Amino acid sequence: MPVTESQRVHQGEWPAMVLSFVYFFCVLAAYYVIRPVREQLAAAVGSTQLPWFFAATFAATLVLTPVFAWLIARWPRRVVVPVVYLFFMVCLVAFIPLFARDGLISPRALGIVFFVWVSVFNLFVVSVFWSFMADIWDEGQARRLFPLIGVAGTIGAIAGPVITRVLVDVIGVAPLLAVSAGLLGIALLCVLLLGRWSQRHDLGKQHHNQPVGGGIFDGLKQIITTPFMRNMAILMLLGDAVGTICYALVTDYSRATFHDAVARTRFAADLDMSTNLLMILLQLTATRILLPRVGAGVVIAVWAVIGIVVCLAMAMSGNPNVPVFAISQEQAAAWIAHIPDVPFLRNLIAQPIELLPTLSWVVLMLLVTRATAYGMMQPARESLYTLVPRSWRYKGKNAVDTAVWRAGDVASALLVNALKSVGAAGTIFGLTGAAAIAISGWIGWRTAAQAQDARNAARTD
Repeated sequence: MPVTESQRVHQGEWPAMVLSFVYFFCVLAAYYVIRPVREQLAAAVGSTQLPWFFAATFAATLVLTPVFAWLIARWPRRVVVPVVYLFFMVCLVAFIPLFARDGLISPRALGIVFFVWVSVFNLFVVSVFWSFMADIWDEGQARRLFPLIGVAGTIGAIAGPVITRVLVDVIGVAPLLAVSAGLLGIALLCVLLLGRWSQRHDLGKQHHNQPVGGGIFDGLKQIITTPFMRNMAILMLLGDAVGTICYALVTDYSRATFHDAVARTRFAADLDMSTNLLMILLQLTATRILLPRVGAGVVIAVWAVIGIVVCLAMAMSGNPNVPVFAISQEQAAAWIAHIPDVPFLRNLIAQPIELLPTLSWVVLMLLVTRATAYGMMQPARESLYTLVPRSWRYKGKNAVDTAVWRAGDVASALLVNALKSVGAAGTIFGLTGAAAIAISGWIGWRTAAQAQDARNAARTD
């Protein structure tokens, strides 16, 4: 497929583009190296405990969000972003003795603490990345480059589970935390180099490296008082509702289907791999073509249509836990036996094949909605932040990506439990997901149009 001018990386952008690519790869790989451990801990206790896990995560984000706003208000970007990554690197290293030595902390307590910490890790590390990207690139560059930068994250999200599967039998669980910390260290180096590039090549935006100013609760205030940030918060809540419904259903499916931690961890890694392969396919095709040419609104609309279709398919399946394809474990093993014995390649191809015998309608709903959310919706949504004031990118966006997201987790998990308590079946959950995606698509379309109109009006003044 030929690369058009609207998709091309321009001369002079390549150094920062490569650094951004490596940066996002390392951020997502660091997260996905440790994510399968968190997933099997959740599956071990079942979805009824998820509200407690999410509530603890929400409480942690409520504490940390004002701290982040305080840092942004008083310190420049070149200080704040490295501090965030150093903080999480230190935490990763501190967890190593807890996993390496039995008896230091009870398994249940470690599971709860680690689940909460990994969730907070994902929220802040990824949110800071996209805030930094919206600060480095302008709106036109975001349309051209964000789909490609998003591919880096997806590659990292594929590499992470593969690293875990290859290394866990060799070095064990605890050293995987050091691997994750090392990847964050590379991301930190990219941050420093990107900051220097920005100072040299973005002279018209030198104020972007200054403290944002304001108060520690500005982000939450912006969500309440600003229509754009309020809409972005609603988008996050609706998208999170769909994700939590899928996550809860698949958590129960994993618990009922797999009866030991190793099998559940392998299933979680296979699901992550398959989801991320679909995600990268979308980023390289649909998102890369549509976002530069027609803008975020159309990409969000296409995402909504795909999500509605798969949710309705799950709702009409009859039994959402039955396999979609009539493929046995023996057939899958026979196909895998023909894969060349190259470790990375074998894991890359084998994990989606291993998932096929257990690809129920519930699993398919999670796979497609999660892949399209990160492969289409996220690059489109993040590009909208280049159209708004800088304070919104760091404070309002961080509040949406952390506090609002985790508040949505708690509310959605409680909703799932409430529906289960009255005997709701897969049909109800599928219809609920379809309705949430439809509303989210309509709000996203309108928000993209309004943000672009506001930017065009500002340019003509």
